[in-house]
Amino acid sequence: MNASLEQIKKLRETTSLGVSDCRKALEDSKGDLPRALEILKKRSLEIAAKKADRAAGAGRVVSYVHFDNKVGVLVEINSETDFAARNEEFIKFSSDVALHIAAMGPKYVKREEVPAETAKEQLDVESFYKQSCLLEQAFVKNPSLTIKEYLNSLVGKIGENILIRRFARFQLGQ
Repeated sequence: MNASLEQIKKLRETTSLGVSDCRKALEDSKGDLPRALEILKKRSLEIAAKKADRAAGAGRVVSYVHFDNKVGVLVEINSETDFAARNEEFIKFSSDVALHIAAMGPKYVKREEVPAETAKEQLDVESFYKQSCLLEQAFVKNPSLTIKEYLNSLVGKIGENILIRRFARFQLGQ
């Protein structure tokens, strides 16, 4: 089945992936747009898994200060090369993550950082992870997407290992 230009265009607008990736996903799904989105999501996860072991020594530190100057965030996001760190999508992702941290106030980047005793104290540990771990939280600008899914889609687009290394959130009076 050949994917129509309209379908490819719609999928590209939704995912920001390349024409060839969108066309292949539509062909594999026989023109079913929701299925094509699932195929692209799965491919992004596979790409991210393959690149996870690669060193990410470049990147950027991004700041966000809320308009009322009562909340501020610094976040370090690493990539394999400075070329990727200058990519428009990478810059947008970095800004989105800083804004998300300011809005949602996570305590940890990932669940592996949560001290064992803190996790044991929780009645519902999975719910705790979703509230306290950045990568598990629903993205504030698109709640149907977690930060980890957003990160994996960026890895798929850029083709490099990208990780959120650390962050600091400051709130007046806390």
